[in-house]
Amino acid sequence: MNNVPNIISTKDLSYISDMFEWNFTAAKKALHYSNEVTSEEIKNELENIYEMHKNISSNLLNLLNEGGK
Repeated sequence: MNNVPNIISTKDLSYISDMFEWNFTAAKKALHYSNEVTSEEIKNELENIYEMHKNISSNLLNLLNEGGK
């Protein structure tokens, strides 16, 4: 067999799920706090942090979807 099977082990799935939860929670908190602050500089940084964690969460979901095929 020359091809590696397209699977994710239970341990890997658990860790990827944890990474998703960490990033999803961080994204939600950054978005919440960006709406609470009055400083435009801090608001912009929090929005950048939100976008970064949102993209990581999206990439992790794509990875999980590919592994489930």
